[in-house]
Amino acid sequence: MERVKARTLSGFMELLPPQQARFERVKAVLEETYSRYGFTPLDTPVIEASEVLLAKAGGETEKQIYRFTKGDSDLSLRFDLTVPLAKYVALHHNELSFPFRRYQIGKVYRGERAQRGRFREFYQADIDVIGDGALDIINEAEIPAIIYQTFTTLGLKRFRIRVNNRKVLNGLFAVLGLEDKAEDVMRTIDKLEKIGPEKVAAILTEDFGVESNTAKRLLEILATGDPLAALEPFQGKNQLFDKGVEELNTVVRYLGDFGVPADHFAVDLTIARGLDYYTGTVYETVLLDHPEVGSVCSGGRYDNLAEYYTEKQLPGVGISIGLTRLFYVLQEQEMLNEELPTAPTDVLILPMTEDLSPAVAFATACRGAGVRAQLYTEPKKFKAKMNYADRIGVPFVAFLGEDEVHSGVVSLKDMRSGEQEKVSLSSAPKWLKERVAALNIGAPVKE
Repeated sequence: MERVKARTLSGFMELLPPQQARFERVKAVLEETYSRYGFTPLDTPVIEASEVLLAKAGGETEKQIYRFTKGDSDLSLRFDLTVPLAKYVALHHNELSFPFRRYQIGKVYRGERAQRGRFREFYQADIDVIGDGALDIINEAEIPAIIYQTFTTLGLKRFRIRVNNRKVLNGLFAVLGLEDKAEDVMRTIDKLEKIGPEKVAAILTEDFGVESNTAKRLLEILATGDPLAALEPFQGKNQLFDKGVEELNTVVRYLGDFGVPADHFAVDLTIARGLDYYTGTVYETVLLDHPEVGSVCSGGRYDNLAEYYTEKQLPGVGISIGLTRLFYVLQEQEMLNEELPTAPTDVLILPMTEDLSPAVAFATACRGAGVRAQLYTEPKKFKAKMNYADRIGVPFVAFLGEDEVHSGVVSLKDMRSGEQEKVSLSSAPKWLKERVAALNIGAPVKE
């Protein structure tokens, strides 16, 4: 029989058990934090009809999508979690209560060139608040609080949430006479951080015919150290601009009440979010010590989530964390907390008697107390059994020999300290639970 070489496709992340345990810990923080803010979990199909997924797509999205046929069906793998949400809300509108708050953490697929930190299969972690006809601005002010709580719970301290408003930008473009070029200008200034002001100015003037003085003035406004003060001279000149400034001020005003410290957010007029469906507040979150990573959490307000599926007006606001990419960066920068246990079990039980009943009963008692327990009954030598315990990183090993069974105790070894003590069988599950809980104190990330 010809052997096939085992390999993992480029752009797909496959982790060993300890790394997978760390990934799951990070993922669990996101799920718990999102739930704390009243978001319900949602899971949509990985495969959808291509006409549904591509209703609004085009250009690069259509080039990157994984598309295939099965019989007469034209199918595609989802490329984000927003389009499936739009379909879901349109389909179940009459069964949902609004505002509809959902979180979803799931895999998405993009057929782009795999490179460092960019994947073809990756987890996104999204939250969205969807309104029926209208959605209050307070929801846009709450989003940064959720970002802040999520990242601080993970253990990150040095990050900043950057906030802007697309109405401000579009209104400013109109005041500067750039209304007919707004979309091109928006996409260009979104590249400011990557290519710098000189190249942005060159693109604006050479590619889109913006006058050099206008481009210079625009870039000066965007780069100001006091954004809200820089906007004041333009108020009263454009209705959309004034509305955007009002919304931006409202978001900023409530951030402190929502528990976001002033040093963790900033109004940044350069944040444009190139996607054209954003219509109001936009967000980007960066790690201050790793600016090369770019945004690790982004999103914003949109006026009509499901316009391609229903005539109902469904405005919303949401954010997305590229979970796989974030984990990759944290792992690469050695920021994951390796002190936290990654073993699949809390205690490895080694029966030392021919009759396994006492060991089985002890394992059952441990599990009943909420302690993860594994029985090891393979016919191996003692050294091999202890090597196995070391390799999986189990924090405790339990020995049950004739003497222990006769005395109604179990010998428990702390694999970190090497200390061993005898504990009564009845109190051992509680003993283990308390010590395992102490080992799990700490955030998934260390800075």
